[in-house]
Amino acid sequence: MPMRLNYNHLRYFWAVAHNGNLTRTAETLHISQSALSLQIKKLEEQLGHQLFERRGKQLRLTDTGRMVLDHADEIFSMGAQLVSRLTGDDGTVETLRVGAIATLSRNFQIRFLNPLLGRNGVRITIRSGTLNELLPMLEDHRLDVVLANSTPPRDANTPWITQTIDEQPISLVGLPQLAATDDALNTLLTQQPLIVPTLETDIRAAFDTYCQQAEIQPRIVAEADDMALLRLLTRSGHGVAVTPPIVVRDELANGILVELAPFPHASEQFNAITLNRRFPNPLLKECLDAVAGPVSIEGAARDLVSG
Repeated sequence: MPMRLNYNHLRYFWAVAHNGNLTRTAETLHISQSALSLQIKKLEEQLGHQLFERRGKQLRLTDTGRMVLDHADEIFSMGAQLVSRLTGDDGTVETLRVGAIATLSRNFQIRFLNPLLGRNGVRITIRSGTLNELLPMLEDHRLDVVLANSTPPRDANTPWITQTIDEQPISLVGLPQLAATDDALNTLLTQQPLIVPTLETDIRAAFDTYCQQAEIQPRIVAEADDMALLRLLTRSGHGVAVTPPIVVRDELANGILVELAPFPHASEQFNAITLNRRFPNPLLKECLDAVAGPVSIEGAARDLVSG
């Protein structure tokens, strides 16, 4: 006799997989943690496979767990659509879950999400953090995509798919009165106070390399890992900033700041990182199609969300 799936057990698994924490999920579902654990265990026994493994206090999906979650996403999504059609309720909310590196330009994030902003029935959740914090959430299906300005290492165990969706030049940006001096880049770097990104960023690496090769001792007065703070410090006249112009797009358009000099052969890449999903989020595809760019993965040129 073929095995009959217990959908109550599957829904409990689905909730825990997306939450990533047994205690919080139990509180949300208003059941005890032990009862929730028992439901998950029964599902694992029924399927004959372990679905979670513990890493510290967090639950991580096994390979089988990820496959089961893909099916569960499809099952419960179709169930919600069925109820919506039968009741005539068009209030079904689709969600796109985005992770963004804390140092990433807010202007770029808004540009990426622009196809969805303000649309009825769409909710966007954005989590900020480091690449090390966000990639496990992507792997565990708690995020649909991670936006970053760097590329994660890729191997057989973590086959990240990285699509470069934009590339911006790096420039020196400051108040308009500095443009009247007509100073060259190297002169500005030695004579003006500089506001630069922190050491772990690719922009800072490009900046340091340029200064070393040009034998320049720059006047660094501030380091910031938050592009919004870097922008505010520059607007306040505390120094000139090393940044992609997109970070200060509005200030440049309004004449509050000006681009003083570009850095030769230096740019920042903006990447969308995901894993191949059996049931990719269609909202993500909309955003990617709007900013379509070359795919950067070893030995392949496949679409980021292809099945």
